[in-house]
Amino acid sequence: MAISFSPSALFTTTSAAAATTSTTATPPLNKPHLPIRSTTKLQLPNLTTTAITLAAATIIATSTIPPSIAAESYATYYGTAASAANYGGYGGNSDKKASAEYIYDIPEGWKERLVSKVEKGTNGTDSEFYNPKKRTEKEYLTFLGGLRQLAPKEVVLNNLALSDVNLQDLIASADSVTSEETKDEKGQVYYVYEVDSAAAHSLISVTCAKNKLYAHFVMAPAAEWKKDQETLKHIHESFKTIG
Repeated sequence: MAISFSPSALFTTTSAAAATTSTTATPPLNKPHLPIRSTTKLQLPNLTTTAITLAAATIIATSTIPPSIAAESYATYYGTAASAANYGGYGGNSDKKASAEYIYDIPEGWKERLVSKVEKGTNGTDSEFYNPKKRTEKEYLTFLGGLRQLAPKEVVLNNLALSDVNLQDLIASADSVTSEETKDEKGQVYYVYEVDSAAAHSLISVTCAKNKLYAHFVMAPAAEWKKDQETLKHIHESFKTIG
């Protein structure tokens, strides 16, 4: 914000009245000494410097974004949903982007957890990332082959819980469980679930493509959900199948 000063508002000019002469030889009266108003102008460079300093401070104060609302940076993860037999260990295929079947965003600083072949083969976990500062704050994706279309919403959620003990516990203690059906720009159907309990919060997105069911999970303790829900909602909404 520019700050302007009007020098004319800071200064007044005085003029001394010319003394009149008298023909009467009367001794001059002793007038009380009045304060003398200085007409010396202040140095304008000082005012200019002050204005510039105040303007710069104002710009800095208004342009600095508090860390709590600073824009989050994300990277895009390309998942291949490879079977356990074709799983190549950490990092998966060498060119994951070319063979990717789904994508989602990862907040800057989050770490990838290595998914074992056993885990991939038993519950279908394909990828997982977590916040190293709050390890229970995470996102992960599971998939199941041989499914061409989604079953009813209630059936899908119950089936997901069968292979996920943490989800079972969350649903069992939930204060509310909501679900809705959405479609992307191509008309692909997604089921969106939100599970809220006193202990934790979860957002789940499920869809079918290429004869597979994909389920993307975002989970956080209730206290962290309140602090980071903008980021958590973003990564939840970033999930989609591709290819």
